[in-house]
Amino acid sequence: MSNDVIIYGLIGVVGLFAIIILVYFILMKRMNQSDVKKAMALRAGTKANTFSADVIYQKLYMFYIKIPGIKRYLIKLRRRLEIINIDDEYLTRRQAAKILTNALLIIIPLTIFIILFTKDNTLLLGILLIFEIFMIETIISGMVDKIDNKLLKQQIDFFAEIRHAYHDTNMVEEAIYEVSQNDEVEVSRQAEKIYEVLISDDPEAELEKYYDVAPNSYLKEFAGVSFLTREFGDRKDQHGASLYLKNLNNITQEMQIEILKRDKIDYVFQSLSIISAVPILFLEPVKNWALSQFSFTNDFYNGKVGLIVQTLILVVTFVAFLLIRKIKDNSDTNANLKNTENPWQAKLYKKTIIKKIVDLFLPKAGTKEERKVSNLLKDAASKSKIEWLYVTKLSIAVATCFISIILFFQLHRISINFIYEQPTTDFNIVGQMSAQDEKKGMQVTEKHNYFLNKFKGKTNTTKEQVISAMKKSKQYADSTDTEIENDAEKIMQKLAVINNEYLKWFEVLFALIFSLIGYMGPTWMLKFQIKMRQLDMEDEVMQYQTIILMLMKIERVNVEMILEWLERYANIFKEPITKCVNNYESGAWEALEELKNDVSYLQLIRIVESLQAAVEKIPIREAFDELDTERAYYQEKRKESNERLISKKGMIGKVIGFAPMVCLFVGYLIVPLVAIGMMSMTSAFGTMNSMI
Repeated sequence: MSNDVIIYGLIGVVGLFAIIILVYFILMKRMNQSDVKKAMALRAGTKANTFSADVIYQKLYMFYIKIPGIKRYLIKLRRRLEIINIDDEYLTRRQAAKILTNALLIIIPLTIFIILFTKDNTLLLGILLIFEIFMIETIISGMVDKIDNKLLKQQIDFFAEIRHAYHDTNMVEEAIYEVSQNDEVEVSRQAEKIYEVLISDDPEAELEKYYDVAPNSYLKEFAGVSFLTREFGDRKDQHGASLYLKNLNNITQEMQIEILKRDKIDYVFQSLSIISAVPILFLEPVKNWALSQFSFTNDFYNGKVGLIVQTLILVVTFVAFLLIRKIKDNSDTNANLKNTENPWQAKLYKKTIIKKIVDLFLPKAGTKEERKVSNLLKDAASKSKIEWLYVTKLSIAVATCFISIILFFQLHRISINFIYEQPTTDFNIVGQMSAQDEKKGMQVTEKHNYFLNKFKGKTNTTKEQVISAMKKSKQYADSTDTEIENDAEKIMQKLAVINNEYLKWFEVLFALIFSLIGYMGPTWMLKFQIKMRQLDMEDEVMQYQTIILMLMKIERVNVEMILEWLERYANIFKEPITKCVNNYESGAWEALEELKNDVSYLQLIRIVESLQAAVEKIPIREAFDELDTERAYYQEKRKESNERLISKKGMIGKVIGFAPMVCLFVGYLIVPLVAIGMMSMTSAFGTMNSMI
């Protein structure tokens, strides 16, 4: 792309923006006129606002749902919003359309930018457009996370209002109903749902259903504590304070810690995803700048090596982008959502031919390998089935092999085209080649191309045959024997390159190796996710302590009930706790002992030991007495633990996020300039010495 086109494009964008601003100010000025204000006041309340934002988003929703590609994202988006906006279809559609519209307003200009700057590089253009698919999901996910965080912050005020309402009514359900009448906030819908659960004919069964759709664990805790208080009554602690209100205070403190943690993580990672993706947008601009300033880099940027480095930067960027998402969004906040989805892996596995192929790679049932893969999925908190995992692995392997073969063909094509299209010179130029030199070089190249086309594919061609053909041609009718000799040598060199540019066996081997790496990619990603989850172990165990602290003073609470609550909120340790709950009736002590053997985290082992003591020896309150007496210490420890967690994630994220940028400037700009420049200078000095 020429500089003039870029300049004209920028001028057009600036001009359009200026026109929009001018029209905006003119409309605002007219709207502020007194007669317009009076007319609008008279019409207010008598005519529906047809062009309101709500109406527009509802119409956009109906438009998006008809477009096949966008429909997939819209349905996936509304599934998350449905959990937050319980039974509010109008709001769900509005938010879904708004988020998708904002995402498209970012993606569409970015797509135009990519097409303009990479239209001459079809391979790069295709890869970048595919990469945008992942960016759309990241943008949409980030916007939904903002709504989720907004709900969490609303819960702080909601619990404060519950406290005041409970003081007035002394009834849990009445206090929740009173506060739920505020229709202006999203948390009111959750409060209405919890109220309906508490007054239902079978509140325990309805509560279990609500646990499956609650948007966060804190609302689960609130609903559970409210149910227990309504069933067994409220109690006073040794200071005369309400146990229910004290539990609300504990949940509030947990939410405050979580909000601070999310805010800090968002601050640390707010630009890392963009930083990791931006370098691929500058591949072509960097290449064009280097070629315009240093023509000796032409062989690198327009040749094989340049394409290989470009591909490596794209792979590094893609991997870095995925890892950044895994580091930031490590929590399992949408487990119930993932269970309801019908992923593309499941659709593919239903195909008879594909199922037979995948089954050949699946580990046999009951084998050590099958248990190993199953445990890997569980440890990574992945809701994927083993069949889905292997469909993903095989799909990536096939795609990687196919893309690698295409890339090798492209490398050979680039090498051949480079010989046919580049000016032929006897020297290297630091800077831009002059128009006169370029014209002369192209004339020589066109003369050579005639003989290259004549002898291409004939691997046994000799120099004498080329010289004989040159002497008989009109291109060299007036040339001396020395000129013919020199050009024949260059033609033979070019011919050797062209005849050697075909798919070789070791390239097929490389494609298979890359395919194997792609096949192992999902497994490595799961292992990386496990490593990241291990950083959250301490935070999760401290959440267990808060749950036990709330339950241990409630009448009729036993060890089995505590385990059921821990299972409900477990993420990292969900599998061993679920196993313990299932085996509890066969023997409480033995089930807890097995749980202690299944986990290796010391703080969780201490909780299990206290539960064992509460089974046979002492009451639950005495078994966990230190949780109440050292509450302040555990809170400070958790804050410090979160600081360390954010620091570790931030350090890992920055290393990964800046890796593509470093590869771009070091591997694609600095190193080629220095290395090729040194080689060109050495060659130039050698030529000069030979002439002296």
